[in-house]
Amino acid sequence: MRIPRPSRIGLLIAIIATLALLCCGGSVSAILIGGLGREDDTNAFSTLGCGQGGPVDENGEMPSISDYGPEQIRNAAIIINVGADLKLPPRAWVIAVATAMQESTLHNYGNLGAANDHDSLGLFQQRPSAGWGTPAQVQDPVYASRKFYEKLQTVRNWDKLPLTKAAQKVQRSAYPNAYAKHEAVASIIVNQLANGAANAVGNSIAMVCAAGGQVAASGYTIPLKAMVGSGFRTPQRPTHQGVDLIVGRYTPIAAVASGTVSVVKCDEDHRGRRSCNVDGYPGKGGCGWMVEIVHANDVMTRYCHMVQRPFVTVGQDVTVGEIIGRVGTSGNSSGPHLHFEVHLNKDRTSNGAIDPVRFMREQGAPLGGDE
Repeated sequence: MRIPRPSRIGLLIAIIATLALLCCGGSVSAILIGGLGREDDTNAFSTLGCGQGGPVDENGEMPSISDYGPEQIRNAAIIINVGADLKLPPRAWVIAVATAMQESTLHNYGNLGAANDHDSLGLFQQRPSAGWGTPAQVQDPVYASRKFYEKLQTVRNWDKLPLTKAAQKVQRSAYPNAYAKHEAVASIIVNQLANGAANAVGNSIAMVCAAGGQVAASGYTIPLKAMVGSGFRTPQRPTHQGVDLIVGRYTPIAAVASGTVSVVKCDEDHRGRRSCNVDGYPGKGGCGWMVEIVHANDVMTRYCHMVQRPFVTVGQDVTVGEIIGRVGTSGNSSGPHLHFEVHLNKDRTSNGAIDPVRFMREQGAPLGGDE
């Protein structure tokens, strides 16, 4: 690995959380960092499909996306096109683009002399001495991408692993956790170049939108199939920091993305009691049995009102879709439902909370409905 790149993921996640997805219809535009949280910024954005348009012409005009200029985005387009040619699903494209972002900031580096990390070269910093190919070959973006994908396919269950683990099993980096911070922006790039492919089912080449518990190429899925009841910070409930998903008692709850469990507890009510093994009631206070999970890019999700002690423990790594508990009505609750929150920057307070409906829709895993 060469040239670790300072992350601006906090800002970019805010873009994801507050704006609709990127410009589509073949247009070329720069994706700006400013104006986070302003509703009027959404006018410049439109929702993409699920990959029906396919990768862009890598020889055509390229956009700038975040800190990545047209030539870097052209390299990302090549990576995507190679994955498509190999009939690999869009999850592989996201993993490959994120890996190249970490290894080379999407630059096709030659030998940098004293700054070189051993004999690492090219988009993926592949080493000829380690058997990746000749120096000329690993500096060919098409060859380098193909070799990355070929090695990725040898990784057992690569499409079900967290991105950072899948990438690390290919790269064997000295910084094994570094890839995760690029997942959100890699998904943006894939969406921009391939008409929303990161919204498609991640392990399918059919380019069908992820729905009903399927995992999108972005690495997200829904926690459960349910109607959205009380919304995020509505006029009636301005301090409601999440959404209520109305569903029957004992319905399994899934982790919406891979991550590490940070909190498992019976939340205190307004009287300081921890009485979560009984049904709650409005005004009781507290989240009841609850879980919090920290995901890539310091996104935190919270799951409240479970019927019994959750199935996970603090410090446990969970994979996307893993069942973490069951729906109940413990704590401040008027009936069985899942109270679901999304927070940025691992900020557990109301300052970090964002609209889960919008966020999940923009990951290709929309909440709501029973199908």
